[in-house]
Amino acid sequence: MLPLLAWLTGAVFFFFAWVLRVSPSIIVEDLMREFAVGGAVLGNLSALYFYGYSGMQLPVGMLLDKFGPRRLMTLSALICAAGCLLFATSTTYWGVGVGRFLIGATAAFSLVGAMAVAGQWFPPQRFALLSGLAMMFGMAGGVLGQAPVSLAVDALGWRNTHLVIAAFIVLIAMAAWLTVRDRNTRPKSAGAIGIRSGVAAVLGNRQTWYNAISGLAGAGPILAFAGLWGVPFLGLAYGLERTDAAGVASMMIMGFGVGAPLSGLLSDRLGRRKPPVIAGLTLCTVALALLVFVPGLPLWGAATLCFLTGLGGSVQIANFAAVRESNPVHLSGTAIGVVNGLVTGAGALFQPLIGWLLDLAWDGRIGEGVRLYKIADYQFAFSALLVGTIVGVGCALAMRETNCRPLAS
Repeated sequence: MLPLLAWLTGAVFFFFAWVLRVSPSIIVEDLMREFAVGGAVLGNLSALYFYGYSGMQLPVGMLLDKFGPRRLMTLSALICAAGCLLFATSTTYWGVGVGRFLIGATAAFSLVGAMAVAGQWFPPQRFALLSGLAMMFGMAGGVLGQAPVSLAVDALGWRNTHLVIAAFIVLIAMAAWLTVRDRNTRPKSAGAIGIRSGVAAVLGNRQTWYNAISGLAGAGPILAFAGLWGVPFLGLAYGLERTDAAGVASMMIMGFGVGAPLSGLLSDRLGRRKPPVIAGLTLCTVALALLVFVPGLPLWGAATLCFLTGLGGSVQIANFAAVRESNPVHLSGTAIGVVNGLVTGAGALFQPLIGWLLDLAWDGRIGEGVRLYKIADYQFAFSALLVGTIVGVGCALAMRETNCRPLAS
């Protein structure tokens, strides 16, 4: 029972990591107005989460391999709550930015921590399923971070809403200390030199990069469209209020949440990693292209395409399992950290890139202190996401099939 509670603690931490990951999409206009910034600057502010999250993934994997998840998950949750507090109370752009960076850097321990518990305490044939279920918790947080958080922002304001979230994350830190236990899986010979050579082995493994880039491609639409720019785009394209647009955008996250455990279960049952990734990224590409470039869709059609885009992108769960199986067992945390770093790096890459492309296409119009973009501007900017998913399909085709069998240490 304790291992299950420990895994659940990591999954709930990841739930709130996603609430915070997508919350800027609800307060785009509030932040633009309060700090007098445009799309490119706001994209960078939101992406500071991903700079911290992605930048910490390799250290997180190495630290978990060496020290185990208990102390690391507890401390990271406490610092995450402090970052959320700073974000909620700062009155300067730089203060808010530092808070956002701290949130991302410490939330980096959430999903990888849950995966570390799953890898240490559960059978290998359950790893992809448990990873998918943890991802489902994150997607549920992404859904909550859209329309429900929008209602909370309307009632409490964006600052007070983030203070409430900080209080919940303190409770997660307490739960991590009470439930998580460490289990050593490292060979006795793996000392400091072994760590350095192990990192080099993971980074030098071509399969690590194929899995990381294809995972990044599936995450791009979730993190950049549903996580930030989809809400204003849908509001403009369909004349929706912020809460309604957030509800439609959250269908992409919902599709990811439904698909993550299903794709993990399917991959485990098939005993294959590669076919689900290829099929999912192809679906993601087609659905996203229709969503962005086909005008005049009924609202239910747009919501369905959002769902299918997320469903296709969820196959990155098989990438996590495949990279773990393509590297030695005692380096599984490092391998997963590298992939998760690039996966969440999709936010650091695409959120500011789309903001920059929007500003590049902007015709200079301003309304109520906010830059006004046209639908064609968004279509131009979102083309970057489609390029990413097409590259991801190519990397998925180049992956080696592991047949769900891990390498020996």
